Amino acid sequence: MSKITGIVLFVSSLFSVAVPSGPTPRKAPDLAVYDRSGKVVTLSNFSGKVVAIEFLFVRSPHCGYVAQTLNKLHRELGPRGFEALGVAFTAPGSTADAATVDTFVQSYQLDIPVGYANKENVDNFLNRGSADILAIPQVVVIDREGVIRAQSGKHPGNPTLEEEASLHALLDELLKERPASGASGK
Repeated sequence: MSKITGIVLFVSSLFSVAVPSGPTPRKAPDLAVYDRSGKVVTLSNFSGKVVAIEFLFVRSPHCGYVAQTLNKLHRELGPRGFEALGVAFTAPGSTADAATVDTFVQSYQLDIPVGYANKENVDNFLNRGSADILAIPQVVVIDREGVIRAQSGKHPGNPTLEEEASLHALLDELLKERPASGASGK
């Protein structure tokens, strides 16, 4: 193989790795998460609400910071129909279970629900292939109709969803939208 062919193949492989986690907007699949007591909570429990989910690693300080941002926004926007949810999953060299999630919640003084799911369920929800790069935290914003309207992450995603002002502006707009007839908050 020539040197140029090798370079072309290498550059092509870089672009194939940076495949998006999933297009937006798209219908959000249901997601089952174990809360800290081991009870299963599903995304459908929040039907009719605007939901922001942070997929996180419990040992990441940046994930903790984003979770605190969601916690703050939930206190402010929750009465208008906003729900925030943290979902921890296993990172290389770590675990995500009730004990580690509980420690994370206590360390960052969170009031929002934070649970855990296995990596396969998270990948399925994010529509992530095995060759896709996973940027963490990953914030997904779902409207009252159950449609994913925005998603963070570096490839391609919208990293401003991890910033309070940008996320607040998006949530405020989605909360102003009228729910379709038949949608109700739980």
